Order: sequence, then structure tokens, then C-alpha cells
Amino acid sequence: MVNQLINTWTREPLEESSMTADHTWIWREMISAIDEKDLSKQRVLDFGCNQGGFLRLLFDQRPFAAGVGIDLAQKAVDIAEARKEGRPIDYRAVADLAELGETFDLAFSHEVIYLIEDLARHAAQIASVLKPGGNYYAVTCCHKDSPLWASWRPKIQAFSNINVPDHGVEDISSAFRRGGFDVAVSRFLASAFIPLEGPSEYFPSDVERLGCYANWKLLFRMTRS
Repeated sequence: MVNQLINTWTREPLEESSMTADHTWIWREMISAIDEKDLSKQRVLDFGCNQGGFLRLLFDQRPFAAGVGIDLAQKAVDIAEARKEGRPIDYRAVADLAELGETFDLAFSHEVIYLIEDLARHAAQIASVLKPGGNYYAVTCCHKDSPLWASWRPKIQAFSNINVPDHGVEDISSAFRRGGFDVAVSRFLASAFIPLEGPSEYFPSDVERLGCYANWKLLFRMTRS
């Protein structure tokens, strides 16, 4: 992520507005996979919240005390605020976590960490807002260890309003280990029902879609030491 606010993430409005529908089934799997079951007393951060769908779903399934969703894209945050419908969530357009001045028990990101140029800085910022012993769950299948990434990266760069780095699993894990986190990872969709939709721009076949989600869609758990 860059260090200044932007209007939208993508140059293609349909790409941005379709993310909630496209990702909801994955968010459900994220929620079922995390260690924490009772969030009733917890403060939760969603880093890169886009239009706010993950925190709304999380609250509806496992109510939390308070949630904050942050994003660089001002229009997405405006949409998220309009859709929260009384839930205890505050969506903000923020370019730097230090601006929050708050701490959290739990943090999440979904398909955001691969866009962050400086992973060491990101780890330090997460450490600065996450309470000791708290978990940061970061999910991505956009990394150079995936066999599909070489074809995905130029496609994503073509519509992205920011640069798309080229990180691998070791880049992510080592940045957080050096930042004072215990790091673990799960192929968390290996047992999920994966929608098979035929060939697409990103998946040449359903077999490749299955291989990507079952093997390369990774759930990192970074525990602040």
C-alpha cells in the first residue's frame, strides 16, 4: 500500500464493486478458521477494508465490542460507512496506522498484504496497534510462490491504481518474524467447497482454480510476541 489516500483502488469500477460478492464465501472460511471464537469483548481491525463487507459479516456471525476498518480508497470507505447499519464499526480513510491512536485485540486483512511495498514497515505498524498476544490474520493467494502469479500480476497491475509488488511466502513471514511476531500459516481452503465457474481471466480451468485455492490461498497468523 502507498502512504497517501487515493480515490479508488482500481481503474475499473465493476472490479471494485464486485469484490464483496466475490469474496463473501472466502470471508466465511476465514471466520471459521480463526482461533478466536468469542469476540464479544474484543476490538477488531480490518486493514484494507474496501467497502466494509468483511467486518459486517464478522459482526453478524461473531459480534465484537468494536471494529475499525481502514482503507486508502476514500470512495470505498464512504460506501462502507453507508452500509454499516448500526453495527459498532467505524470505517476510516487512513494512510498510516499511526493515525488511529488506538489498540486492538485482533486484526485482519484479505488480499491486501501483497500490495504492501514495505513489509517490514507494515509489520512494525501492526505491532504498534495490536495488543501483546493478539493475532493478525492475513490472507492472500497473490504471491510469487503460486504458479498462477506470473500471469496474474500484470493483469492486476493493469487495473490497479498502485504498484503491485512481487512478494513470496518467505518475504512475508521473515518480515513479521523480524518484527517480533510468531508466524504460522495454513492452506485454509483445502477442505472448503470451492465454487467451480469454468475458465476465466484468472483461472484457465476449474482444475487450476481448485489447485490455487486448495494449495496457494494462504492464511497467515502473526501473533504479537
